[in-house]
Amino acid sequence: MAPRANWKGFLRLSLVTCPVALYPATSESEKISFNQLNRVTGHRIKYLKVDADTGEEVANEDIVKGYKVDTDTFIEVTKDELENVALESTRTIEIDEFVDRSEIDPRYLIRPYYLRPDGKVGHDAFAVIRETIREMDKVAIGRVVLTNREHIIALEPLDKGLMGTLLRYPYEVRDPKEYFDEIDDVKVTKDMLDLAKHIVEQKAGNFEPDKFEDQYETALVDLINQKRAGKPITPKERPRGENVVDLMDALRKSVGGAAAETKAAKKPAKKAKKATAGQKEMLMPIAGKKAGKEAAAKKPAAGARRKSA
Repeated sequence: MAPRANWKGFLRLSLVTCPVALYPATSESEKISFNQLNRVTGHRIKYLKVDADTGEEVANEDIVKGYKVDTDTFIEVTKDELENVALESTRTIEIDEFVDRSEIDPRYLIRPYYLRPDGKVGHDAFAVIRETIREMDKVAIGRVVLTNREHIIALEPLDKGLMGTLLRYPYEVRDPKEYFDEIDDVKVTKDMLDLAKHIVEQKAGNFEPDKFEDQYETALVDLINQKRAGKPITPKERPRGENVVDLMDALRKSVGGAAAETKAAKKPAKKAKKATAGQKEMLMPIAGKKAGKEAAAKKPAAGARRKSA
């Protein structure tokens, strides 16, 4: 069962229209999250919305948005006024143009969404739009309103649906000159470049997301499990970066190291994928995840938590 849609409306290519629903393509709900606690009592911290001058709590229905003009002057804008901003993209993704994927600068990419037909009708029209984009090998560019903001969205076929990627506006992308102008113009010798290329060739491979493990997440699980078991926590030595004195010598040693890594990696072909599966298995007992009920049953009292911490 797919999660609740972030947006529902229509996808339109000229006179071809179909009802569609937009869903987030990624999720971070499986990552460990922390609550803020009072160190003394062990109770959760609660945040209140208060008037900055009177200090009194303000009810949600009395809170409006305000644009700051100067220190003490705000222009109030109500929810109704925001909803009345007449943008067609509030309910319709109108495809404005088609571009080559290579023309989209990666800096403009924000986040991916899945787009599919909404309900039983419109599958034919959706398929026509999807297959047209696929056959033309292009990316469709349109506009959509999410959270009261109009975004550019790039649409491309993905299996039986479409993947929509939100794009930034030019004013949101910073000028690289502000950061790169002070980098020295260094002349890289052919010998150094050849050695570096050799390292790249030894480490060349295919992008397989399943073989990557979130080592920080795994370390967090280990830390929490140790604290739950009442074991002492001993800090591990941090890796230290060393200054390279002789660049050529470092490159030569790197070539040898890369060759050894490649040779070792070729022996167990699928061990990395098992590590990833194991990582998910470790996440299961953490409270608030998929095994929430089981974890809640084993959850210690507030006093016990404070003692183990």
